[in-house]
Amino acid sequence: MLDRIKILDKCTFLPGFTDVHVHLREPGFLYKETIATGTEAAAAGGFTNICSMPNVKPCPDSYDNLRIQLEAIEETARIRVYPYGAITKDQKGRELAELESIAGKVIAFTDDGFGIMSDDLMREAMVRAKALGKMIVAHCEDERYPRNSNESEYKQLERDLNLVRQTGCSYHACHISTKESVQLIRRAKAEGLDVSCETAPHYLLLSRADVEDAVSGHNGRTGSLPAGWFKMNPPIKSEEDRMILLEAAVDGTVDMIATDHAPHSAEEKNLDFDRCAYGIVGLETAFPVLYTGLVRKDIISLDRLVEMMSTAPAERFGIKSTEDYSLWDLETECTVDSGAFKSKGSATPFNGWKVYGRCIKTVMDGKEVYSFEEQKSRDNK
Repeated sequence: MLDRIKILDKCTFLPGFTDVHVHLREPGFLYKETIATGTEAAAAGGFTNICSMPNVKPCPDSYDNLRIQLEAIEETARIRVYPYGAITKDQKGRELAELESIAGKVIAFTDDGFGIMSDDLMREAMVRAKALGKMIVAHCEDERYPRNSNESEYKQLERDLNLVRQTGCSYHACHISTKESVQLIRRAKAEGLDVSCETAPHYLLLSRADVEDAVSGHNGRTGSLPAGWFKMNPPIKSEEDRMILLEAAVDGTVDMIATDHAPHSAEEKNLDFDRCAYGIVGLETAFPVLYTGLVRKDIISLDRLVEMMSTAPAERFGIKSTEDYSLWDLETECTVDSGAFKSKGSATPFNGWKVYGRCIKTVMDGKEVYSFEEQKSRDNK
C-alpha cells in the first residue's frame, strides 16, 4: 500500500482508503444496495478495503449463513470486502452467535445497529472474542435513554469500557458522536486499554442546527433536501460535540474516520423525518467533503486525514494490502451530485456541496478498479 502522499503533474497520489463501517445490504436487501454497487461506489471514492456490517439476511451468526455472503463477495466485489460476524444470534441481543464457527472468516464481531443491553452477555462475548483473537466492535446505544441524547451513546460506552478492564478484550467503538464518548476513550487509552474508535464525516462537518434547519425546510447550505437525508443513528449532536470531536481527531483520540455508508431506497428515505429510515450514504463523498471542509480550512492536515482514512484503520484491523493507491485532482471544484452515485442509495446531507477532490483513478493490487475517464466515456454514450 502506498504509505505516503505524492504529487505528480497536478495530481495527488494517496494510499487506497480503508472503511471499517459499511452496510452492503447483500444478501437479503438487494433493493437497497448490492455488493457490486457498493464496492463500485467504494472504488469511486478511493477505497480499496471495506468491512461489511452483519445486518443482512441471513445474519452471519453461523458459518452456514456467513458462507452465502462470502460467496457473493467472491463473485461480485470490485475491491476487498471483509465481513463482520454478528455478536448475537440474528443480532437480537439475547444469545451469543456461533462465534467459534465464524471466527476464521470474519474481520471482527459486531451487532452494529443495536446496543447489547445485557452486561453479562457482553462480558461473555468479550471473553470468547479474546480467546479467539478477535475484536469486539460495538454500536453503543443504551435503549433506556432517548436515541438523540448523549447519554444513549456514552452510558453504554462507559459500561463497555468497564468490561474491557475486566476481560482485557480488544475493543473498537463505532461512530462516536458525543463529547462524553471522547473523554471516555481518552481516559481508557491513557490507562493502556486496547481500545480504539471511529467517527464519521457527518459528525465532523454538521451539527444539530443543520438537522433542525432541514426539518424546518430552511437548510441554507444545500438548499432544499429531504429532511430524512439528515437522519442517521447515532443522530448528529451539538456544535460543542462537533468541536470536541474535531479536537480528538487532530490529537489522535479518535483513531479513524469511517463512513457508516447505509443506503436505503428513495421510498424509505423520502418520508417525513419521524418515519423515514436511519442512515445515509458516504463512500463517494467522504474524502472530498473532509478535504474541503477540514484540510482546506487548515483544521486537519492532509497527512492526518489520510492516516485516519487509510493507515490507521488498516493497521488496527490487521488489513494488509500492497500496490494500492488512488489518484486525485485536488484543484478542480465540483458539485456533489447524489444522482450520479454508483451506489443505489442517494440520501446524503452533502448533496449540492461545492467540493474539491475528484477521484481520477483507484488501483488495487496494481489493477485499476475505477477510472473517472472511463466512467465519463460510458456516461456520454
